[in-house]
Amino acid sequence: MSEQGEESQDVVRRERFSGGPAREFLSSLAADERIFAADIAVDRAHVVMLAEQGIIDEADAADILDALAEVEDAGHGALPDGEDVHAAIETAVIERVGARGGKMHTARSRNDEVATCIRYRLREDVLDVAETVLEAREVLAEVAAANGETVMPGFTHLQPAQPTTVAHYLLSYESALSRDTERLLDAYERVNRSPLGAAAFAGTPFEVDRERVADLLGFESVIENSMDAASTRDFLVETTAAAAALATTLSGLAEDLVVFSNKGYVELSDDYSSTSSIMPQKKNPDTMELVRAAAGDTSAGLNALLTVLKGLPRAYNRDLQRAHPHAFEAVDAVAEATEVAAGAVATADWKEDVLAEAAGEGFSTATGVADLLAMAGLPFRTAHEMVAQAAEEGSDYEALEAAAQEVLGESLSEHVDREAVEAALDPEQSVASRDSLGGPAPDAVEAALERAVAGVESDIGALETKREGLATAAGRLDTEVSSYD
Repeated sequence: MSEQGEESQDVVRRERFSGGPAREFLSSLAADERIFAADIAVDRAHVVMLAEQGIIDEADAADILDALAEVEDAGHGALPDGEDVHAAIETAVIERVGARGGKMHTARSRNDEVATCIRYRLREDVLDVAETVLEAREVLAEVAAANGETVMPGFTHLQPAQPTTVAHYLLSYESALSRDTERLLDAYERVNRSPLGAAAFAGTPFEVDRERVADLLGFESVIENSMDAASTRDFLVETTAAAAALATTLSGLAEDLVVFSNKGYVELSDDYSSTSSIMPQKKNPDTMELVRAAAGDTSAGLNALLTVLKGLPRAYNRDLQRAHPHAFEAVDAVAEATEVAAGAVATADWKEDVLAEAAGEGFSTATGVADLLAMAGLPFRTAHEMVAQAAEEGSDYEALEAAAQEVLGESLSEHVDREAVEAALDPEQSVASRDSLGGPAPDAVEAALERAVAGVESDIGALETKREGLATAAGRLDTEVSSYD
């Protein structure tokens, strides 16, 4: 560096606001470590644009960019005291190059700067969560493929309802996670828009090129209205809501695995279980209980975020300092929960014999018998009444025959032969008969698996395209910064 300034005080606070009991209360410097790298990138892009537009000269831009490189190498922990990471970085630059370092803040405000930094970092987090969800979907599809004919009980209201298969069950969660993926990737589209150049909220008289900065930072577009750009945090709401929806999906899967473990249908790997501190025989599905709890963390974060934002007047208010941590905490919690849930499914041992025996419990094939009678021409509601009466006495052919005599006034054989009824009473054959689109029959499941795999591959492609776009922009920014050496 050609010029070394004296140690600087906070460039925003200065002497008038340098002390007092509110100093620590106002500061977000420690929490801002997460967006330190984002701020360096945003500063670089802004300085390059200022030089290109002739707003600052190239020599000053070069010194500022060199100082930013030193600040980056030193890391967040070496920053001087400051009200936030943005002020601390600017202070550190001024310490290195003198007052000229303050030119880096020309034509912008901390309002548009912080909004840009949050978006820059959050978009990476959204893609990371989406990638973890895609890995979970791959696991679900792989385990489903290995259990296409593993019959298991299906439930409504936690009561035996109809037999299904492990594959059909797992694909139900893959389907739900595919929508969670859609929500995350949709949220990414709104996150990945640049507010930089909005300044405090009323724009700037300098001839800035907002599109150029957006391009250097990999944003797909700019948020045009400067007041909206600086103040909106709806992208945080959308991201946190997507995280909460994902956590809710995972919570259902976790609850199922807790219940199934209790019934002996499945055994989780020791890697995803724990034991009791006092009862040595215990094997507890503790990880699934914590996955289940993540839904509470994320929904609480969403509620907290909405409460912070509720009723805020335009344009900027300091309440927003408390907004983005809820989004970051939500994506962190759900990313970890997704990874653990996927690992538990991948390593679980499905007890085929126990599942097969349980599949017929509670007369779970009753609907199949009613459907059989309806297909033979009997009104479904009449068939329903007859099978319901039979269920009070038993779940075999004799109980059904007795009910037919009472309800229909004739033998069951007048409508269907005994062999067809016996087949409908068998859980495995009952599953095989349910071959409608999305049903549990092996052929239907195989087709669903093919669609699921294709959907995962398509989403992986979309994710890779977005990552490549960000990497290309990062390379473009590095090239431009290097040209000032």
